[in-house]
Amino acid sequence: MAEQRMYYEGVGRRKTATARVRLYPDGKGEFVVNDRPLREYFVREVDIIHLLEPLKATGLDGRFDISVKVRGGGISGQAGAVRLGIARALLKWDPELRPILRKGGFLTRDARVKERKKPGLKRARKAPQYTKR
Repeated sequence: MAEQRMYYEGVGRRKTATARVRLYPDGKGEFVVNDRPLREYFVREVDIIHLLEPLKATGLDGRFDISVKVRGGGISGQAGAVRLGIARALLKWDPELRPILRKGGFLTRDARVKERKKPGLKRARKAPQYTKR
C-alpha cells in the first residue's frame, strides 16, 4: 500500500470557478492542474504569473509540489481561484506569512460576479433604445 504524503489544503473561489489546492512541502516544484502540467492547462502567461504571485511574494516558489483540482468558470476565473487557494494553503502551512499575504491582497476573495439579467432589459443594465415616434 502506498504511503500518503503530508499536505496543506486551501480552497479558492473566483466568479463561478472553484479550486482545491494541495501543497506538498517535501516537493521539488512540480505543479499539476487537473492531472495536467501547469503550462499545459494554463496557456496564457498572464494567468500563470497571476496565480504564482503568492509564492513569489513569500519567496517560496519551487519549494512545494502543488496539486490543483479546479472546475467551473473560465480560464481567468480559474487562475484567480487557484491564486486564492495557494494563499490559503500557505497560511495553513505557516501562519506567520499572514502579513505578507494580506499586504499583497492574496487573502481577499474577489467577490465580483456577473450581474443577472433583469426583466424588460436587454442585459443586466442595458435598456432597449428609446424611440420618440
